[in-house]
Amino acid sequence: MSDTVTTPKEPSKTERKSKTNSAVKSSKSTSSKSTKKKAGETAVKKIYVLDTSVILYDHSAVSNFQDNDVAIPITVLEELDNFKKGNDIKNFEAREFIRFIDKLSSEHRLQDWLPLNGKNKGHFKVLMKEEAGLFNATQIFGDKNDHRILNAALHLQMKEPEAKVVLVTKDINLRLKARALNLPAEDYETGKISDVSDLYTGNDTLEDVSSSVVNQLYEKGQCDSSDVLETPPADNHFFILKSFKNSVLAYYNQAENQLERVDKLTAFGIKPRNAEQAFALHALLNPKIKLVSIQGVAGTGKTLLALASAIEQRREYKQIYLARPVVPLSNKDIGYLPGDIKSKLNPYMEPLWDNLKYIQNQFAETSKEYQKIRDMVDMEKLMITPLAYIRGRSLSNIIFIVDEAQNLTPHEVKTIISRAGENTKIVFTGDIYQIDTPYLDSQSNGLSYLIDRAKNHPLYAHITLQKGERSELANLANELL
Repeated sequence: MSDTVTTPKEPSKTERKSKTNSAVKSSKSTSSKSTKKKAGETAVKKIYVLDTSVILYDHSAVSNFQDNDVAIPITVLEELDNFKKGNDIKNFEAREFIRFIDKLSSEHRLQDWLPLNGKNKGHFKVLMKEEAGLFNATQIFGDKNDHRILNAALHLQMKEPEAKVVLVTKDINLRLKARALNLPAEDYETGKISDVSDLYTGNDTLEDVSSSVVNQLYEKGQCDSSDVLETPPADNHFFILKSFKNSVLAYYNQAENQLERVDKLTAFGIKPRNAEQAFALHALLNPKIKLVSIQGVAGTGKTLLALASAIEQRREYKQIYLARPVVPLSNKDIGYLPGDIKSKLNPYMEPLWDNLKYIQNQFAETSKEYQKIRDMVDMEKLMITPLAYIRGRSLSNIIFIVDEAQNLTPHEVKTIISRAGENTKIVFTGDIYQIDTPYLDSQSNGLSYLIDRAKNHPLYAHITLQKGERSELANLANELL
C-alpha cells in the first residue's frame, strides 16, 4: 500500500514550528509550554512507534504516553483492516481505534503531527514511508509486515535525529529484531504489574497467636482484629492463626473491624481438602462478596470449587454461566472447525464439562442431586457460553464463572465485570504462569491486573491455591517436571 501512495517530504521537528495550520500550531505551542523540563533535566523528546499488537491490546494506547509524540506505520492500519470484522475483543479494539483515527483526521492530514486530545498530551501521525535508513529490515529479515513496520520506525529515526525513537510492541521477537538494528524497543507497560512475585495472595499464616484469641474465635466466632493485627489488612483477607496447641481459620471483616471464623463448608458434595480451598469456598458462598478471583497451578481445584459453589447457590440466581477464552490452535479461528457454534466450542469447553461430570458423579445416578445437574443443563439453567457474545449484554441474577482468565487482557476483564447487573456474582479462575496467548505474560494479563487493582475492596476476595489436590501423580508433575 505504501508503494502507491505519494506523500510530501516529512517535516523535521524544527520545520513543524512553521506549519500553516493554525490549530496544530497553537496546540503545539501550548503543549511545549506545559511540558518544559526543569533546570538540570535532559530535554530529550521521545517518539513512540506502535505496532499492531499494541493497538489490539489497548485501542487507547496512543493516549498513554504523556506528552511524548506517538506514530503508527501505515502497515498497522492495513493489518487492523483485517481485524475489524468479528465479535472477539481484538475486533472491538481494531474498530475503536479506526474510529479514533477517523475522528482525529476529520479536519487534518494524517501525515502531519496532529495534537492528541487531553492536557499535556503529545502529537500523533501515520508514517507513510517505509524505506529504511542505515538498515533495511525487509532485506535482512524478509518482506513481511513486521519488517515493514521496522523500516518505518528506522526511517523516522533517521529523519528525527534530535529525538529518541522507540518501537513499542507486545511481540518479543519484533523487539529483539529492532534492537539488533540499533532501534530501541519496549513492551507496552500500561496495565502491567511491576512484580508478580509480590502479587497479592489473599491469605497469610500467623504463628504464636494467643490461645485466648483462638479459643474466642472457636467459641464466639469472632474477635477484635486489634487483638491479633497491628495494622488492618485488606478487606476479606484470610488467615491461618496458630497458637501453641491449636489453629483456626479466619478472615478480616473490614466493616466490623473483626476477625471472623471460617468454617469448612461443603458445596454440592465437594469438600475442601486444605485451608486455601476452605478460604475459596467461603468467598464463593459469601453473598456479600460479588467478585472473586482464584489463582493456582493445575490441579488445585480452582474450577471445581467455583462450579460446585455456583450449583450450591442455584436457588439464589436465575442462571449459571461458564466461559473460558477461546485460544485457537495454530493461530486458526474456531470458524475452521465444523458444525454450529456449539459444536465449534465444545473442544475448548471440555475441561468445564469434566468438572461438571466430577461433581455429578459424587452422587448415585438415581439420586435427585444427579438428576438436578442434568435438568439444569437441559433447561439452560447452567450454560456454557463464549465470551465473544458478552459485549453489550446486561447480566443480572446470574453467577458468571470465567475459567483460564489469565488469557484475558485487562480490558477484557473490565468489559466482563462492567456487564454485571443486580444480584450478579463473577468468579475468575486461572494460573498467571500458564498463558497460551502470544502477547500476554504473567505481568500483563487480565487476571494479574484484577488481583493487583481490586484488592482491599469490600466486594472483592482473592485466594491463591498452593497445593494440588487432583492426584499424587499430578502433584509429581507440578513439583518435579
